[in-house]
Amino acid sequence: MNKRQYAYEVIKGRILDGTYVPGQRIIIDQIAKEVGSSHIPVREAIHQLEADQLIKYRPNSGAVVLAIDETLYKESLEMLALLEGYATVLSVPFITEEGISRLASINETMREAVKNYELEVIGSRNKEFHFIIYSYCPNEYLINNINQVWERLDTVRRTGAVFFPKRAPESVKEHDQIIKLLSEKKDMSEIERFSRQHKLNTLIAFEKRKAGTI
Repeated sequence: MNKRQYAYEVIKGRILDGTYVPGQRIIIDQIAKEVGSSHIPVREAIHQLEADQLIKYRPNSGAVVLAIDETLYKESLEMLALLEGYATVLSVPFITEEGISRLASINETMREAVKNYELEVIGSRNKEFHFIIYSYCPNEYLINNINQVWERLDTVRRTGAVFFPKRAPESVKEHDQIIKLLSEKKDMSEIERFSRQHKLNTLIAFEKRKAGTI
């Protein structure tokens, strides 16, 4: 890993785990000393993070951490609930036993990650879980739209369990139920309803956290 990428990973990691809070200034000198580089790789890393919409240059302040866009986050989750519910239903006739087995394996990895509080693993495996399901969906346009909304969520820095660790155990349990519904090829309306609610439960967790009830 070169110095620019190293600086990028250090800063990004601290933004994602909450070490750097919204509005906090990124001190280039400090980062450069930590990664053992000149200012140039750090500035390049900051430009990359700015493109990721994780930070922004402000007059007289320099690079500062962006705050969450709550409206965009909530609207994105609501859209995903609709799209993913339908995509899951369309996948049912085509998903194989191998696919079901892969889902179960990934969910076990998530379960272990929850025990060990490995937040980044939870987030990445959660996305992998759902996109395995969508790999069996014949509607490519629908999947492209789902992928675009996921990317929008990445932009606002609030994907799944990375920011809601208390939500993660419930999410794993809901995955168990999705696997069961898919393997038993239950009623389509039931599968779609549960898949939608699974996504909306993340929004509910966000609202509860905002209200200070979790």
